[in-house]
Amino acid sequence: MTGHLLSAITPDRVWLVLGFAGQALFASRFLVQWFRSEMEGRSVVPLAFWYLSIAGGLVSLVYALHIGSAPFAVGQGSGLLVYARNLFLIHRERAALARAARGA
Repeated sequence: MTGHLLSAITPDRVWLVLGFAGQALFASRFLVQWFRSEMEGRSVVPLAFWYLSIAGGLVSLVYALHIGSAPFAVGQGSGLLVYARNLFLIHRERAALARAARGA
């Protein structure tokens, strides 16, 4: 039985699972954002949204490169720049606020 299960794990199936995993990570960011907004009673974009964006974008980019889809790869790659920039800005702002709080 174990041999049959292992024979079902093919490179194509692993790549397919990876592609779906990237899409699941990417989609989950909206669930996180929705849940957090409902908790706060207003629209917010939590930090986890950007980390899920990067994780889903990276996995999807790897999958896009594997399947040879240039439009998919360019879309995911350019999105990664935006997500990384947003995280940089968030962390820079938090660091400035922390410095101001220590100095006040």
